[in-house]
Amino acid sequence: MLANYMQIVGSIGLAVVPVFIWGYVFYLKKPEKRRIMFITFMAGATSVFPILFYKYLWQFFPWINVFRYTQAFNDDYIGFSRIVEIPLSIIITFVIVGVIEEFMKNVAVRISASDEFKNIDDAIQFSIIAALGFAFTENIMYFYNIWMHQGAIDILTPFIFRSIFSTFAHIMFSGIFGYFYGIAHFAEPILRDQLKTKKIDSFFELLYRWKIKDADELFKKVSIAKGLFIAASLHAVYNIFLEMNWTFILLPYLVIGYIYLNYLFDLKNNRKIIEVRSNC
Repeated sequence: MLANYMQIVGSIGLAVVPVFIWGYVFYLKKPEKRRIMFITFMAGATSVFPILFYKYLWQFFPWINVFRYTQAFNDDYIGFSRIVEIPLSIIITFVIVGVIEEFMKNVAVRISASDEFKNIDDAIQFSIIAALGFAFTENIMYFYNIWMHQGAIDILTPFIFRSIFSTFAHIMFSGIFGYFYGIAHFAEPILRDQLKTKKIDSFFELLYRWKIKDADELFKKVSIAKGLFIAASLHAVYNIFLEMNWTFILLPYLVIGYIYLNYLFDLKNNRKIIEVRSNC
């Protein structure tokens, strides 16, 4: 009993390390109210549990397990040659995983921090905080499982890998989604501004010419869908790299993601305070 308690506490302690490191790095970029940050972090941490509950229900309702249906594609492959071939079932599976996890992290942001948004950078920052919470809970489970079944001696490599790569991967996916969610949150003023400056998709310009009343709502939904698609796709690519043991690609992949995330933070329009808010 004491040993089990030590494993739990030890796993939590290990999972805290990347949270503080990555949290500090991104807190310096955009400091927020600590109370709201903590609430968002906890919302992200608990957003793992609905997914676990969904998996738990598989034993009672196997038909709700969407991953069962991907097995039909086990013999289908996507690739350019025999050297680079990926089973279609793996691609579909990881896309679904990406959609579920990114959606849950976004829900955590919506219920905890969306009322605090003053600009798009806020949406990016709080999405990163929710991702840290999600990664925190996920890391605890990974570390505890390894500690239980393989022993403490085998936990060092997974600890380093998940602290550097997996935790930041969650940050990257959610931060990029946060950018598009921020655009959706301020859909009405952003769309009005784009109309004035003529920097707008012709599709939405056409809607306004037709005086479509729900153009703001459509713009918002398109932005969210775009963000979820990009975040889930990046998430799926990351998992495919791991599944195919293409770990040599992970470092440049995540470095590019870090550069892009910093680029989003540095955009002047993302820092601009937006007074009028969309209900999102």
